[in-house]
Amino acid sequence: MNTTPPSLNPVIIATHQLEKIYNPTRIPVHALRGIDLEVKKGEFTAIVGPSGSGKSTLLHIIGGLDNPTKGSVYIGGRDITTMSNGELTEFRKQHIGFVFQSYNLIPVLTALENVEFIMLLQNKDKKEREQRARFLLESVGLADKLHKRPSELSGGQQQRVAVARALASKPSFVLADEPTANLDSVSSGNLLDIMERLNQEEDMTFVFSTHDPRVIERAHRIIHLVDGRIEKDEIVNPTEVQ
Repeated sequence: MNTTPPSLNPVIIATHQLEKIYNPTRIPVHALRGIDLEVKKGEFTAIVGPSGSGKSTLLHIIGGLDNPTKGSVYIGGRDITTMSNGELTEFRKQHIGFVFQSYNLIPVLTALENVEFIMLLQNKDKKEREQRARFLLESVGLADKLHKRPSELSGGQQQRVAVARALASKPSFVLADEPTANLDSVSSGNLLDIMERLNQEEDMTFVFSTHDPRVIERAHRIIHLVDGRIEKDEIVNPTEVQ
């Protein structure tokens, strides 16, 4: 576990006056309104709020999956909003892990191949890809499911494959958009146990968008969004923040 005081941990995500307006030329919808946010290495942070508050939009913009209308997003000190599409795609592959509520696994690939896929895009050699994919799947309790396709796995197992895949590229942080939304309580608990262990033992940074109280009760920091603005930002487990 990382013992560095939180104040000394580097800021790896920063947004400055982030705004997102959908349909600006017709009936504008203000999804984000001037978001200033910093996330430090090792945080286990939940972004919460009612439907339509902007939490998924914020996560997608931080991850470079959507563009802001105004403002900047800095990842490791680099402004990703100034990158070309090609630069951003390459940057995401190297630095950002994603876990989605819909899993987004490739149906024709096995669990092992799904986890290997991001490393294939990084041009890692076959031996390195397979070794890391096996290690990660074993770490999330799927050592006996390596050669199963998504259709042969339960929802909880598919989501654990998605977590392993998100970690395969050795990202700077993981963004998890409603990762427990389609899971039962047991599967959710198992998934959160895995993420919490990775956070505590490997200092992996997680940022969730969620309305699930099971995720919220484990978070070390909770950012409350209302109508696209940060209403409250609180440290809830200060002794556990990395």
